[in-house]
Amino acid sequence: MIDAFSTPNHKKLTIIFLAVCVLLAIAAIVTGIEDNLPGILLAFLAATAFVLAFVHPWRIAKKYLFLFLGSVLSFVLYIILNIILDTITQDPATSSALQDLLESPVLNAISIMIAMICTAAFIVGAVGSIAMLIRNRRKPA
Repeated sequence: MIDAFSTPNHKKLTIIFLAVCVLLAIAAIVTGIEDNLPGILLAFLAATAFVLAFVHPWRIAKKYLFLFLGSVLSFVLYIILNIILDTITQDPATSSALQDLLESPVLNAISIMIAMICTAAFIVGAVGSIAMLIRNRRKPA
């Protein structure tokens, strides 16, 4: 993340990516993401722009590979957390206040954002690592 703000050019590109992320997120909200493919694609592109805002200065395949592996691990942990929270919500002994909190729209929105960011990081990590491997292979030594 420090690399994204290290030079004026990187800082400018980071701000542009973040602005695109905000604009795409607003467009996704206006369009609606529930059972609406254009809205879902806009939300996914917003998540991708968010990830790219911080990884665009990277020029080493190893960093992208760590992003790829981290996104896989975070997605697995996200699934485990969802299963645990779903189990707590379905338990009849759970208090109604906790059930209301776990079923709130805010928690659903956060859950969707985490899923989108994990997926975007997965794709950026995979494509970035392959692209940097090819790019660094072509460079003369």
